[in-house]
Amino acid sequence: MEKTFVGIRDVDEETFRKFRSLAIERNMKIGEALNFAMKQMINNKINKKKKLGIINIKPFDFGNGTENSSEEIDKILYEA
Repeated sequence: MEKTFVGIRDVDEETFRKFRSLAIERNMKIGEALNFAMKQMINNKINKKKKLGIINIKPFDFGNGTENSSEEIDKILYEA
């Protein structure tokens, strides 16, 4: 996949800080997180047209190092 440099204007500073924070929490680069967000927005538009239910939602990858996130969350919540 070819990569493109994009400069974006008029981004709300507070929104960008929150977005960047979420990306960091998920060990994602800003570009990876933006690609993910753009794909989600595209998929949401397509899904609205198709009127798909929750049963048709596809799993997605949060990136490297998150393979055991579910188990780690369970351990924090239930073994504390």
